[in-house]
Amino acid sequence: MRVGLFATCLGDTLFPDAVKATAVLLARLGHDVVFPPEQTCCGQMHINTGYQREPIPLVRAFAEQFGDSSLDAVVMPSGSCAGSVRHQHEIVAERYGDAALRAGVAAVKAKTYELSEFLVDVLDVTDVGAWFPHRVTYHPTCHSLRMLRVGDKPLTLLRAVAGIDLVELPQSDACCGFGGTFAVKNADTSSAMLRDKMRDVLSTGADVCTAGDSSCLMHIGGGLSRLKAGPRTLHLAQILASTRTSPFLLPQPEAAR
Repeated sequence: MRVGLFATCLGDTLFPDAVKATAVLLARLGHDVVFPPEQTCCGQMHINTGYQREPIPLVRAFAEQFGDSSLDAVVMPSGSCAGSVRHQHEIVAERYGDAALRAGVAAVKAKTYELSEFLVDVLDVTDVGAWFPHRVTYHPTCHSLRMLRVGDKPLTLLRAVAGIDLVELPQSDACCGFGGTFAVKNADTSSAMLRDKMRDVLSTGADVCTAGDSSCLMHIGGGLSRLKAGPRTLHLAQILASTRTSPFLLPQPEAAR
């Protein structure tokens, strides 16, 4: 398949390794990965904050960049961005767009997927040939769980990873407290939710906490780093891209150096 890769804002600016891992993984599975160079933000941040008219140029740019009929699918390492493209873009286009935008949004929506659902639902692949010999726990992000309803697809993929010790995260469906601008506007509530999530992650004894959204991993990882203890956070794509011949090497704790 010819797959358009959407990097997302966080992927582009803070977590490029997750984007690269997505490209490496899809290419390893035999697909032609295309990166439209003029891609921009999908507009999710604006829409979630209540500014629905303002992201029209971003929604239009997304439809134009990924509306190429030669692309069989559009894939991104983000449940929240995939959710925005599949659900919010249509709302924005219907309210403030023209007929051309509505048609473009509908065409792209039909072929847009978060990474795990693309692998499992479209490619019918659950074992991607990954190897990751570490203790891992998985946090299902809110948008992937509630908006996209990816269910246990990420867990299905993780269970097939060779060498992994996958442990269940207590209260896994509880929000980590990020929620985009929610973490800024409601900092005290967000911090309390983060403390609960970190407690549950730490209780697993995992080396790695993984998820399908860099935003939630940024929030959880930031909290854990301030504790100077516990697991590191790593995007699902990076685990799935790790193999015996090209493994992802976890940094050694400072005490072990």
